[in-house]
Amino acid sequence: MSAEPRDLALASLLATSAIQVYTALAGAAAAVLAPMLAADLGITPKWIGVFIALVYAGAMLASAGCGTFIRRHGAIRTSQAAVLVCAAGTAIVALTPPHAVGIAAVAAVVIGIGYGVITPASSHVLARTTPPARMSLVFSIKQTGVPAGAALGGALLPAAALAFGWRGTLAAVAIAGLAVAIASQPIRAALDDDRSPSLRFTFAAIAEPLAIVLRSPALARLSAVSFMYSAVQVSLTSFVIVFLTESLGWPLVAAGLVLTVTTLAGVVGRIAWGALADRTRAPGKVLAAIGALAAASAAAFAVASPAWPAFAIGALAAVFGGTAIGWNGVQLAEVARQAPRGKAGIVTGATGFVTFFGVVVGPPAFAAIAGAAGGYPAAFGLLAMLSIGGAALARGRKPTSPPA
Repeated sequence: MSAEPRDLALASLLATSAIQVYTALAGAAAAVLAPMLAADLGITPKWIGVFIALVYAGAMLASAGCGTFIRRHGAIRTSQAAVLVCAAGTAIVALTPPHAVGIAAVAAVVIGIGYGVITPASSHVLARTTPPARMSLVFSIKQTGVPAGAALGGALLPAAALAFGWRGTLAAVAIAGLAVAIASQPIRAALDDDRSPSLRFTFAAIAEPLAIVLRSPALARLSAVSFMYSAVQVSLTSFVIVFLTESLGWPLVAAGLVLTVTTLAGVVGRIAWGALADRTRAPGKVLAAIGALAAASAAAFAVASPAWPAFAIGALAAVFGGTAIGWNGVQLAEVARQAPRGKAGIVTGATGFVTFFGVVVGPPAFAAIAGAAGGYPAAFGLLAMLSIGGAALARGRKPTSPPA
């Protein structure tokens, strides 16, 4: 590395955060616009649960298999490619004709393939450039890009769709991806100086990081926690607008603002929980506290009614978002600490496979329970149970030393 370590640390954080914001925006756009999109395509709004599941099915595959590409082409170049893939998938959704659910399904998988690469690639960069004592905070700051992207979507996309149509709005999101990929080019050489161009892709390269996770009790437990918490997180962000509009009778723009409150609280939560984990050096206890508060929030949402004042719903959404969205940076930093030296990216990809599986299972299960029960209380009860389960796992015995 030719630049100063401090400069590289800042550059890597800024670059990975911007890329994370964009891919999160692309991944959330269809959920934000679900009521308009569903009406135009002739499908039920609850179908968005299937769409989100397909996004994360693509993310699962990409997360498990991207390690070789990161090491061969560099984490920044791989991230640039992933941004363009997300943009392409978003453009496909914008061009989907009415009733062509199959095309939208393909687009969801394409978006997921781009999205799934981002976290392993950014972990590879940040593990190289971040001092160990600040890893939870730095990883959490980077991961604020996920709720920040969703917050931008909730704040901007509904109003843009009312003005320009949902297709035009998604087309603009796709074009923005090209700008993000170009903007990250200047720092590529400095941050991709560890790439190995002669490296070849093999299926053994996918199996190796999964085996590392399975051999490590600490990594296996962290993966299980992420499975449960990710199911809660994406169910919340995917369905809060539909829940507010269908069950509580809120208008779309107001519901979008509640999503913004939820996700902005997640931004604050990620930074605060990361700082707390670094300060206390007890990431397991911090993750457990997050799960307990998320469970209480889900239980409160289960009994919410149209009679509740708007400020109460907004406050509850803030607590729920600050916890259900706030866990990720703490968990990722601990995965990086437990990974073998130089393998934070590929191990993060393996744990990400499990994380994304939680997202694949969570939203469809939420939608199925809501549909079968004729309402959302039982579905939010599921989120409370998952949060409690993750909290119990997070309180397990102290992680072992990283494998050699």
